[in-house]
Amino acid sequence: MKKITNWISVLFCVFACSNLTAQVPTLETGGEKSLPPEWIDKDTGHRVKRLTRRDEASRSFYFHNNPFVKTPDGKGDLMVFYGSTDQGSQLFTVNLQTLEVKQLTHSPGRKSGEIVGDKRREVFYQMEDSVFATHIDRGTTRLVYVFQDDFKAGITTLNADETKLAGTWAAPEKQAILEKYPAKRDFFDRIFDANIPHTLFTVDIETGALEKIHTENTWLGHIQFSTTDPDMLMFCHEGPWHKVDRIWHIDIKTGKVQKIHERTVDREIAGHEFWSWDGKRIWYDLQIPRGETFFLAGYALKNGKKTRYQMTRNEWSIHFNISPDQKWFCGDGGNPTQVAKAPDGMWIYLFKPKGKKLKSERLVNMKHHDYSLEPNVHFSPDGKWIIFRANFEGESQVYAVEIQKNN
Repeated sequence: MKKITNWISVLFCVFACSNLTAQVPTLETGGEKSLPPEWIDKDTGHRVKRLTRRDEASRSFYFHNNPFVKTPDGKGDLMVFYGSTDQGSQLFTVNLQTLEVKQLTHSPGRKSGEIVGDKRREVFYQMEDSVFATHIDRGTTRLVYVFQDDFKAGITTLNADETKLAGTWAAPEKQAILEKYPAKRDFFDRIFDANIPHTLFTVDIETGALEKIHTENTWLGHIQFSTTDPDMLMFCHEGPWHKVDRIWHIDIKTGKVQKIHERTVDREIAGHEFWSWDGKRIWYDLQIPRGETFFLAGYALKNGKKTRYQMTRNEWSIHFNISPDQKWFCGDGGNPTQVAKAPDGMWIYLFKPKGKKLKSERLVNMKHHDYSLEPNVHFSPDGKWIIFRANFEGESQVYAVEIQKNN
């Protein structure tokens, strides 16, 4: 009797699971402008779902800005994102388990910053000259800092113990160029060639004390505090990658500045750098030379040891990211106009290191996505999904693809 009962349970499970799978259609991703909430990508066999199930456009964070925080009970995960509203762009959370969406901010006006403090349970952002923090659970908002008239700057990152914000100030000449030449193809070289003074700074969140920590007559950007060391700040020299030594870090206590990558051949490029979760390595896109041989490279802060994983032209991605357990990587691919000139590179990728190379798996076909909106991939906190933004339904929304292949 016990065996019969067990077989009935097994058959019921098989039937229920088969029925569930049958309800998720297999479709060409982006083949139709109106997609169901979930589907199986017909080219990869992986399940894709829309996380931001709201009528207006939504945008996930830049690839190296961590958008995740635990739910109040600690049992699930929230992701912070930007969403369009009648009052302009606002910050929201989505519960990655239930897909419940909650609006955090309500004040009209442009917001920038994309900074989540998971210990403080606050999201930091800037509106014009003022920095605010909104509590993720309570919804209360406080003023953190106001920049003075002679130092109009922008915040970009929060340190590991959540005591300091950091960012960069630029002389007014930069804003004048941006206003005259708003398109990147027009302002990019002009700002680089102008040798405009830039200053890195920190702001103490509790006292409001601003400290200028480093100044150069060149374009500074991509500023990221270490994931674990509250005194280590990474920054880059912006501009054409083949003309700059891009990746640097500074100890904000001592002021010591160190270059991370040394060029070995003409037109070698390195960039789109990001921290490992344990703070021990900096990872970056490396091409030796530009547009010819492609690597995901790592630099160990302790001893300067370098790691290189080679990939093919089609596997190259605009941005890479690392899984929570630091075993895998993901990439958002690129269209033929990007630096790799890849003929078949429009995919969301999963990468697994194998020897000195990356073994790739294609997760989502992005051929219907306009790469003027960069997908900016993130691993979900449980490591089971890769989250990205896309416009294959006509406007920007946030999606997740399951790493485990649907059978």
